[in-house]
Amino acid sequence: MIDEFAADRWALVLGGSSGFGLATAHKLARHGMNLCIVHRDRRAALARVEPEFEKIRSAGVKLLSFNVDALDPERRASVLDQLTPAIEAGSGGAGVAVLLHSIALGNLKLLVPERASRLRCVAALAERVGVPADALQQAADELFEAGGDALHPLARPPAYSDKHFLAEDDFARTIYSMGTSLLGWVQDLFDRGLFAADARVFGLTSEGNSVAWKGYAAVAAAKAALESLARSIAVEYAPYGIRCNVIQAGITETPALAAIPGSAQLKAQARLRNPFGRLTTPDDVANVIYLLSTREAAWVNGEVIRVDGGEHVSGATSG
Repeated sequence: MIDEFAADRWALVLGGSSGFGLATAHKLARHGMNLCIVHRDRRAALARVEPEFEKIRSAGVKLLSFNVDALDPERRASVLDQLTPAIEAGSGGAGVAVLLHSIALGNLKLLVPERASRLRCVAALAERVGVPADALQQAADELFEAGGDALHPLARPPAYSDKHFLAEDDFARTIYSMGTSLLGWVQDLFDRGLFAADARVFGLTSEGNSVAWKGYAAVAAAKAALESLARSIAVEYAPYGIRCNVIQAGITETPALAAIPGSAQLKAQARLRNPFGRLTTPDDVANVIYLLSTREAAWVNGEVIRVDGGEHVSGATSG
């Protein structure tokens, strides 16, 4: 452990049992920050989660973990009731120095039925080269699954429901879950006086905030709401020493990505476009959150910070 953070400072990670949240918890623990992790996992998943938490404890820091619904105000109050005495046991500088909102719970449905055309293109190509369309499709799918990223336009497209489509209440739930639910945690921490001086609040967004991915409309709306909320937190809480920034990660292999229809195509496109030819990793994002949590980053506030290796600026693709 690199004892960089004061022993009485805490990070509160919402959604900390996998992906960005877990990677950030490990990173901050290695630098001496205590962890309070709120996660929502089924009993079967705890066999994977608990060893990760033991690794955090082995860094020599304190860890409180709560397998509860972070979106429930009563559960939020219960978590903070139990976190408060742990913070008060520290010295005068004790408090939550980092709050990371890493909740991934949203509806991934289309707005309208899809009119597929890609398979007709495969059929036309098969006819031109004189092979059966099914054989050409199977070959494209197999080569794509084996790592042929450049074949993603020919690979079989993702399957979407042709019966269930996004409704207004789907948007409302997703926007709250992945966006505005951050506010309740910030307000309750502030009202209880649990924030440390010079605290940092982080949200997570994606390129889907400005690019329309099929099936991503509700999540994209949540990301836009989160970014807007983060700017307001950055301005209105600044007089109290609280900074707020949003991390825009590149395409990253996480459980949340795997749930998106067409995630294989998204990953292929990202690898082809990325200057480094690889996906972003949770550790890449955790490293930047750590940097932004240091004293030297105190003047970064109200920003959307891209962590993608240049993926967003690259117009070229490799074959």
